Amino acid sequence: MASLLSLERRDDVGIVTLQRPEKRNALSIDLRVELTETFGSLAEDDDVGAIVLTGAGSAFCSGMDTSQFGGDRAHKERLIETSLASFRAVGNSPKPVVAAVNGPALAGGFALALLCDLRLAAEEATFGFPELPRGIPPSYASARAALPPAIAGELALTGRMLDAEEALLMGVVSAVHPAGELMSRAVELAGRIASGPREAVAETKRRILLDRERTTGHLFEEEERLLRAALLG
Repeated sequence: MASLLSLERRDDVGIVTLQRPEKRNALSIDLRVELTETFGSLAEDDDVGAIVLTGAGSAFCSGMDTSQFGGDRAHKERLIETSLASFRAVGNSPKPVVAAVNGPALAGGFALALLCDLRLAAEEATFGFPELPRGIPPSYASARAALPPAIAGELALTGRMLDAEEALLMGVVSAVHPAGELMSRAVELAGRIASGPREAVAETKRRILLDRERTTGHLFEEEERLLRAALLG
């Protein structure tokens, strides 16, 4: 079976690209497994100093692959475990992660981008939690991992969509670039981070993760509990 993501190395930067463009890079179970394994291997690779995460085609990530919802208890348990593992792998990466948001980052795809340390957007990028009107609570924990309470709460409560310029004004992304420049800018930024004193960068990232755990760890735990309750009863 063809890989659902690709891993490329440019000097000491690892580039992870979600490769389901025909599905707008929706996170299937198999893609979540590959994402977990890839970020796990990059975490152990001493030659990698930073990571860029992006999507193939016109989308960054449209969220979970809803066509796989349902099934028996074993399948639902696999849905839960692969979801939690993949988001943890990205959010708890000991290496700094730059999201190159090349297109729509929606629902779980928006949460995935928010779990990265830095976000750059193409001019065509959009962001939001469109699942709210369908009765699915969005990941407020992921929003709070990157955004102040007022902005995180607004986006989670309204489900409204942001274009790239709005995302820049609200601090969701740190820069907006033409689509043709996005990856070079993201790799350049990741390269600058990776070229820094490796131990100092690692210690800084450890403190970032420590801060995230202390401020939003309880929110992630509550969302995990509710996900299990919703799917398994």
